[in-house]
Amino acid sequence: MSSILKDILIRSTTSEVYTRKLIKEKFEVDQPRAHPRPTSAGRWARAVRCHGSRIEPSGLAEPEPGSKLRAQAILTPVSDPTSTTKKRVFTFGKGRSEGNKGMKSLLGGKGANLAEMASIGLSVPPGLTISTEACQEYQQVGKKLPPGLWEEIMQGLKIVEGDMGAFLGDPSRPLLLSVRSGAAISMPGMMDTVLNLGLNDEVVSGLAAKSGERFAYDSFRRFLDMFGDVVMGIPHALFDEKLEDMKSAKGIKLDTDLTASDLKELVEEYKSVYVQGRGEQFPSDPMRQLELAVKAVFDSWDSPRAIKYRSINNITGLKGTAVNIQCMVFGNMGNTSGTGVLFTRNPSTGEKKLYGEFLINAQGEDVVAGIRTPEDIQLMETHLPEAYKELVENCEILERHYKDMMDIEFTVQDQRLWMLQCRTGKRTGKGAVKIATDMVKEGLVDTRQAVKMVEPQHLDQLLHPQFEDVSSYKGSVVAKGLPASPGAAVGQVVFSAEDAEAWHAQGKSAILVRTETSPEDVGGMHAAVGILTARGGMTSHAAVVARGWGKCCVSGCSDIRVNDSEKFVVVEDKVIREGEWISLNGSTGEVILGKQPLAPPAMTGDLETFMAWADEIRRIKVMANADTPEDAQTARNNGAQGIGLCRTEHMFFASDERIRAVRKMIMAVTTEQRKNALDLLLPYQRADFEGIFRAMDGLPVTIRLLDPPLHEFLPEGDLEQIVSELTADTGTTEEEVYARIEKLSEVNPMLGFRGCRLGISYPELSEMQVRAILQAAISLTSQGVTVYPEIMVPLVGTPQELGHQVRLIRAVAKTVFLEMGASVNYKVGTMIEVPRAALVADEIAKEAEFFSFGTNDLTQMTFGYSRDDVGKFLPVYLSKGILQHDPFEVLDQKGVGQLVKMATERGRAARPSLKIGICGEHGGEPSSVAFFAEAGLDYVSCSPFRVPIARLAAAQVVA
Repeated sequence: MSSILKDILIRSTTSEVYTRKLIKEKFEVDQPRAHPRPTSAGRWARAVRCHGSRIEPSGLAEPEPGSKLRAQAILTPVSDPTSTTKKRVFTFGKGRSEGNKGMKSLLGGKGANLAEMASIGLSVPPGLTISTEACQEYQQVGKKLPPGLWEEIMQGLKIVEGDMGAFLGDPSRPLLLSVRSGAAISMPGMMDTVLNLGLNDEVVSGLAAKSGERFAYDSFRRFLDMFGDVVMGIPHALFDEKLEDMKSAKGIKLDTDLTASDLKELVEEYKSVYVQGRGEQFPSDPMRQLELAVKAVFDSWDSPRAIKYRSINNITGLKGTAVNIQCMVFGNMGNTSGTGVLFTRNPSTGEKKLYGEFLINAQGEDVVAGIRTPEDIQLMETHLPEAYKELVENCEILERHYKDMMDIEFTVQDQRLWMLQCRTGKRTGKGAVKIATDMVKEGLVDTRQAVKMVEPQHLDQLLHPQFEDVSSYKGSVVAKGLPASPGAAVGQVVFSAEDAEAWHAQGKSAILVRTETSPEDVGGMHAAVGILTARGGMTSHAAVVARGWGKCCVSGCSDIRVNDSEKFVVVEDKVIREGEWISLNGSTGEVILGKQPLAPPAMTGDLETFMAWADEIRRIKVMANADTPEDAQTARNNGAQGIGLCRTEHMFFASDERIRAVRKMIMAVTTEQRKNALDLLLPYQRADFEGIFRAMDGLPVTIRLLDPPLHEFLPEGDLEQIVSELTADTGTTEEEVYARIEKLSEVNPMLGFRGCRLGISYPELSEMQVRAILQAAISLTSQGVTVYPEIMVPLVGTPQELGHQVRLIRAVAKTVFLEMGASVNYKVGTMIEVPRAALVADEIAKEAEFFSFGTNDLTQMTFGYSRDDVGKFLPVYLSKGILQHDPFEVLDQKGVGQLVKMATERGRAARPSLKIGICGEHGGEPSSVAFFAEAGLDYVSCSPFRVPIARLAAAQVVA
């Protein structure tokens, strides 16, 4: 059979394979062409041989030597153990498609939008999309094309070839392809693309004869470079070196100045790079090129940059990337061609005007690679007026169809416009709000649709100070931690809370740098413009307090080493000393050297209008966690409908007098001594509550009784100094102080002597706080302020604990009302933060008028993770997929969420009027807010600066 040429055509169906065997004797062609076009069967035969497909014996006799071409075709049904009923390849072309925009999970965003553009009649180059499920199969079978997939690709390719009247590998009618990635969620630049696929020495000659030598060889050198880099793993720099050497030798600056002869020479040099870089020749078979490119795109799903991007953006649950194979259209065919990228509106400002860039005589990568300086998209009207007119019309069509601002890539080939891609455009907070409100005015969307167009992080951008230009400081970034509290801060480094307060008093902007913070640092934290810590997670003390104040914070920055005694911090080989300027980006976790320029938050009329729409739509209320009158006023300004959590312990650190009184109370041996110390605190607490009630006139205020362990109110540092201070402040002996400190020490204080356990052990403590709350409420009521106080008992695990405190509270209330000759309506409830409390919520509800889930501690106790120490292993858990999210940041719906649901159902079964909310950190996290709304809670409570985000998230659940 040595003289026999076998061409095999395999066609797959869902249940069987028909093998077409064409056995042809070697023959003399009467008029051979210099580059004979492979027959369809021949091209398919190469594809089949490439993959070692099974060939059934034909049973045909060998043709007689010397005979003319004779072919016999037999369709032989054979069983196919790999056949599948699941479609994995979807074709599209102008006016038709096998997919649509609703199939993003299967076709990826790019593939779904290509199918949609084709179906509505836009000029889209024909192509096919290999599904994300095929990528998942590829990973599962050991990074090999799944059985039967190649045959499906070949069937799809044949349709594309029919559309174009051109064929892959055919020199006389060459079809070149682009092979691009496209996941269900946009991951720009994270995965791989190959352009101009299908070129080799024979095809480039045919292309040159058809379209000109310069264009053909320019396309070939681009393909060699991109294919080598993306598919073969040859560094782009090796190709770029050859290009730059040639430009230097020719005395030119731009690629476009290279002649056809130059490009031919460059192609040969690029081929030599393959031998040098890989030790093998460039793969010239177009079918082999296509196979390798498809695999490379699949492989790029698991590239380090793609994995990192998904981790940063919390992208989980996707099957993989789709592969989009499209026929190439060329923007590098001279001055009647070009390429560009645009947004249908300005993504920064939202202005209704095309925003983008284009290049004449270029391919797409030229626009983004910075090789040439693009021109403003508006100038395209002068260079390519007809194509520009059609582009504008297409932009209007796409906005009407998608009802959103779009990001578009296009190419003009010899005056003809081709649409290569569209997707919903990314935008700034300012742009997002303006686009949403404008589109409502234009009648493109209604208010419910508009509410879905703005992402929660957009509001973060609007409500916190931001850097004027983040690109300008990239070279000055020296470390990166956790983006614990958004916004931007610029200040001079200090290393103690006392120094931060002192510098603030002098009118200086200080950034407090600590290994970690404690409640004692609260004054300095408040005085500082930003906080940087070496340890601690997203819900560490520094993070929680900073978010509550809307203060920029970067926590858990393990790159820094803090020496607070000598007042310097070391970052790699840099030493930053007290007084030096640094900047923090709380939205990215970046630590930047120097004084970077800031822009104030932008509060616009559009934002007010937009938030009013959100409030009309949402059903769940949004309240705020606020501890001071200033916090309360900020919360109200941001649209809070009350205070869901006021933490009384933070008030104790407001002055030296207060903290000394607290420490006297802690060191007291007798009840009488303790009451005397508490009497000193009573007027301070009453004044604080009056300020908060005044700020929240007409809205409910939930005040939590003292919660943290008492040891947190004792100073840290040198023990002798501590004893000396406490001896002076409390009038006790050193021995008594040592004994008291020893008694207060705990192995695990967060599970120890705190919460309602304090109020039960020292009832006078709860009595003082209740008295201050109700005295303030009555006083403000007499002044015409409408007050709705709600007293919350923390850390309850049994109904008996709550019952004890409820009886105490009501007894104190009765006494205060008699003393003041007036009364107010008030409620008594509890925080559900102990798992047992959720399990016996029906019993606890008999004593409580409201529940507020403290999801920080509920998460801590459910998982058994210490909030302060979780940073040691959480990054590993997230990177290995053991956890999908930080459970202290995003609610664990399967565990903690089920406790919330259970407690809600059981509590309301016992008391139908039970008011239920949540006041943990999750109250401002959008997906968690959505869960709480769907679970039937009455409200969420979050930091004042996250109130608008929670309002939007609550509306988006309904919209």
